[in-house]
Amino acid sequence: METLYEVLPLIIYILVAILIVVLIVLGIKLIETVNKTNAVLDDLERKSKSLNGIFDTIDSVTDTVSLISDKVVEGISTLIGKVINYKKKKKDEDDENE
Repeated sequence: METLYEVLPLIIYILVAILIVVLIVLGIKLIETVNKTNAVLDDLERKSKSLNGIFDTIDSVTDTVSLISDKVVEGISTLIGKVINYKKKKKDEDDENE
């Protein structure tokens, strides 16, 4: 029993030392992974900033096309409304004349 009291703490110390070494290795690997991820994200951010001008141009062109199409649709609907109102007025005048 006395040998168990002497051997058991020794085994625990060895296992704790191994655990500490494994945690240190995992921490170092984690730091390397985070650094690589940061480098990729920085590169992605730099590339996306270079494309901002293109996206702004596309946005302004899209807004202009939308404005033009809204005006065309508004004009066509106004024209159709006038034609319908003209026909309705003409029909009312014909009904009054009879």
